[in-house]
Amino acid sequence: MQRPYLGIIALLLVLSNFTQIHAQDQAVLPEKAKFKDYKTKYWINTYGNVRISKRLFWVAQTHFRFEETKTTPFAGQVAQLYNRHAIGYIYNKKFNISLGGVLRLNFNTDEFSDAPRNVVPEWRIWHQYQFAVPVWNAMVYHRLRLEHRWSRGFSADPDWIYRNRWRYMFRLKQPLNKPKLQSKTLYIAPEAELIMQSGKTIVASPMEDLRLHTSIGYIINPRVTVATGIMYSTGQAIENGGNYKQAWTIRMHCYFSPDIRRVKNKLPAIHFRD
Repeated sequence: MQRPYLGIIALLLVLSNFTQIHAQDQAVLPEKAKFKDYKTKYWINTYGNVRISKRLFWVAQTHFRFEETKTTPFAGQVAQLYNRHAIGYIYNKKFNISLGGVLRLNFNTDEFSDAPRNVVPEWRIWHQYQFAVPVWNAMVYHRLRLEHRWSRGFSADPDWIYRNRWRYMFRLKQPLNKPKLQSKTLYIAPEAELIMQSGKTIVASPMEDLRLHTSIGYIINPRVTVATGIMYSTGQAIENGGNYKQAWTIRMHCYFSPDIRRVKNKLPAIHFRD
């Protein structure tokens, strides 16, 4: 479990699921792939990992996501609000797992829409497997996340749509002003995440998102880290797999990891905060 290539092997096993997706000729595809005009977005993300016992921690995340309008790029209007929670288990310093639920509120950002609903909930169950591997003075993360989601549109009486998401993320954290990741360290963190999806409604658009993101972060102390960066993303539109959406997103992050245990029960610092 402590070797980085295991994360890649796990990804290949997950992606083998897509061999059973409906054949693409069932969808009406354009003659050539079409890239839509990109949108601009602005995300504020908080990531909490609260140590509650020797091996258990509570994941508490809140994300505020905004999307452009004609007059205001990036932070124009609210698009989604995330509330993600889970219980995590620390196997060792280099591997942990999590299991929990998500409530996401989706806001109708279509200015020409006459739908009666402006906000609809989306429910998810998610589980995650993360490997943290030291490479010289940096840290490499392999994250495999599976999500089971129930979503619906903004019409008067929409049906619930069930889909699965299969996510793999590779991330590197490289210290810039210190010999290792510690307090008062400035670091750079490039990452790439591939998000695939499957379900009855997914005929020819299995690639939901490809995210390429680089951030600059600062470790204030072992309990608090802040970071900011920019992300380019693209993926197939669910209504037609021949159309690819694009977006540029400014992202701001705050990581906090309080420890509510008694001092005598605390373990040395480990790499599970991302």
